Amino acid sequence: MIIYQPIDGYCYNSDTIFLYDFLTNFNIKGNVLDIGSGSGILGLLVAKDKKINLSAVEIQEFMANYTKINAKANKIEIDLKVGNFLDLEFDKKFDFLISNPPFYHENVLRSKKKELDISRFSKNLPFEEILKKANRILKPRGSFIFCYDAKQIQKIVYFLTNYKYNIEAIKFVHPKKEKEANLVMIYAKKGSKTLTKIFPPLIVFEDSKYTKEALEAFKKAGVHSIKCAI
Repeated sequence: MIIYQPIDGYCYNSDTIFLYDFLTNFNIKGNVLDIGSGSGILGLLVAKDKKINLSAVEIQEFMANYTKINAKANKIEIDLKVGNFLDLEFDKKFDFLISNPPFYHENVLRSKKKELDISRFSKNLPFEEILKKANRILKPRGSFIFCYDAKQIQKIVYFLTNYKYNIEAIKFVHPKKEKEANLVMIYAKKGSKTLTKIFPPLIVFEDSKYTKEALEAFKKAGVHSIKCAI
């Protein structure tokens, strides 16, 4: 898959690749919405594997243009809306919401570049607000699959429980086996009482090299990235 990205702007990183790899464990189908599509990579990767009706929302118009171009380049149909996810109206309900949302907390040094700040910091799309909106656009037994800062797990579990989501599966990502987790990937479902499946952790590096599992995730995605101005 070819993914065009901005020369000077937010680009996808390994978090999105690992989230896609996590997503492949589940039967994604029906109407799927990618929240904060950026270059479009997450939704497009899912759509190349599954027969889904793909929609996406991106607040930054110049990034939405990359989503459009990448969908066309990879011959994937997409219903794209440009604007703030929290303010937009949708003409259908969704079976799945997928997202690598901005999750940097307020104590992290903010970027002076507006485009990067919007893409990275949770203040621009608070987690609780995502869930409030998700409740209105998900089907009764719809699912939300996302990644987030692992150190904010208490907040994540609290809000998911408060808004009646059940965590069906969870996986932590550690930069090295001796390091704390810095990313968590969660499959949360409405109206579910299933016990949580806890996946073995993903260790990204060993002896300064990518681990076998990390390399397999990159290979599965099969993305060729091209930086360009449009």
